Amino acid sequence: MKFTSTTREIPEKRAVPRHIAIIMDGNGRWAKSRYLPRVAGHRRGVETVREVTRACAERGVEFLTLFAFSSENWNRPQEEVSLLRELFLRALEQEVEKMNRNGIRLRIVGEIAPFGEKICALAARAEEATASNKRLTLTIAANYGGRWDILQALEKLLRQEPRRRGPVTEEEFAPLLAMNYAPEPELFIRTGGEQRISNFLLWHLAYTELYFTQTLWPDFDALALEEAIAWFRARERRFGRTSEQLQDASPARPALSGAAQRLIDSA
Repeated sequence: MKFTSTTREIPEKRAVPRHIAIIMDGNGRWAKSRYLPRVAGHRRGVETVREVTRACAERGVEFLTLFAFSSENWNRPQEEVSLLRELFLRALEQEVEKMNRNGIRLRIVGEIAPFGEKICALAARAEEATASNKRLTLTIAANYGGRWDILQALEKLLRQEPRRRGPVTEEEFAPLLAMNYAPEPELFIRTGGEQRISNFLLWHLAYTELYFTQTLWPDFDALALEEAIAWFRARERRFGRTSEQLQDASPARPALSGAAQRLIDSA
């Protein structure tokens, strides 16, 4: 499937984003505020992943991308890194059957070899087992970084054409990125109060609406997702155009029948 770039073509306006990308921040602070160990926050965060995935599927979102482990997260305390690795392993072992029942396709992007052979094998099997599911594509970004993604795409290009000289086009470069199977996100959400994208999907977020919330990830539920989508729906997505151009391009609203108008007026 071919997806176009928002820097070259204007996407169709949608009430619900086709693709939502989320940085899941705040697990540790959630646990600390309850005098619990950080592990409790991460485990509760896994439950939130299930709830948000289900809520996205119910609302017609086609792609959901979650930043589970960044290439910078290796700098965290070794005990926490080991815990995150264990949670990743358990999720791959326990969630695939549920995903299949709910029509969810799983993709994993990032350099996952450092997680070990067992996780790599489980990830490959999970992707294969869910490959034919169409309802929602859930992408887990693990040991992923936006700069890494751009550099690995460049390396692929140079391997394919070692003698190449001259400019590179988006049409040539974008298919080499890790998420070449998905459209660019229309809505980016970061929980936990921080307001940065932290090396996540650098290429893909060029025209994405950025939504930041103070809500910690373990508390981010279906209602919080609905609030983010409502905020997105109210945004004016201009893609370089003026507001006047958008108004001129809007289709004329059909006239209501007298009965329909009276019903609205009486509401």
